[in-house]
Amino acid sequence: MPSHSSENLSMVYFEDFVLEGFEGGLETQALLFAVFLALYMVTLLGNFLLIIIITLDARLHSPMYFFLKNLSFVDLCYSSFIAPNALANFFSSSKVITFAGCATQLLFFSLLGTTECFLLGVMAYDRFMAICNPLRYPITMCQSACTRLVLGAYCGGCFNSIVQTSFTFHLPFCSSNRINHFFCDVPPLLKLSCGNTAINELLMFGICGLIIVGVTIVILISYGYITVTILRMRSGTGRRKIFSTCGSHMTTVTLFFGTLFVMYAQPGAIESMEQGKVVSVFYTLVIPMLNPLIYSLRNKDVKEAVRRLGQKHMAL
Repeated sequence: MPSHSSENLSMVYFEDFVLEGFEGGLETQALLFAVFLALYMVTLLGNFLLIIIITLDARLHSPMYFFLKNLSFVDLCYSSFIAPNALANFFSSSKVITFAGCATQLLFFSLLGTTECFLLGVMAYDRFMAICNPLRYPITMCQSACTRLVLGAYCGGCFNSIVQTSFTFHLPFCSSNRINHFFCDVPPLLKLSCGNTAINELLMFGICGLIIVGVTIVILISYGYITVTILRMRSGTGRRKIFSTCGSHMTTVTLFFGTLFVMYAQPGAIESMEQGKVVSVFYTLVIPMLNPLIYSLRNKDVKEAVRRLGQKHMAL
């Protein structure tokens, strides 16, 4: 319910928001509901199965699959903070989300999204060490080092999410409470503010741009060295195995960072909310759904692990 400021009675402050979602009639909403539900179910199933396979198969207990398991966990949680509420709103008449609920959604969305960025950089560094420094790899990428790298990724995610959420929700929202999006995100929330958002925009473009560019540089340097090492290899089998593993990772990196750059790392992003909704579907639902498929269908070790687990199950 709105409340009035004692200083300016014409200014109305809202205690909750309305997520407008996508435009369209009942048929369009039903179609979008089916698409979102299918994407979310495949995301849950694919990432959950990949976590189970890596956990149960001892041959996959290596740094690369430790990071992949964490990536699947992040993807699973990432979509789960967005999809259920979006699905409920397709046929909801109110589409209301509380102020606290919106802040919580933005906090975890930003945390998990940033963590995924850092994890993809860590996975590139892991491949660099494994391929370019194989003798030092077991020492450099020991269990404690891998754990510290994952914790560092989560800490980076926490820092960005706390900064973005706290600065966003310190703004006065008095012009409207209708968010032109299907979840709470910084660009559409800045549109609703009746205060000066220059600092918020600078923080979003600055921090997000720095993270995206910084991690991209780490990935490009890592794969630059990997490419040189591959070209020096004489074994065709070794080359194909490395290209298969690294190709999966580069596909994920290109999809994820491409969509993030369009949304957060360029000044024109805030001005195109309709485009932003479509782009957001890709990095909140489509990419988390594709990741387990990319890493399993193009990965011989994962396919063999699935076969071994299947044989054990049949034997029982």
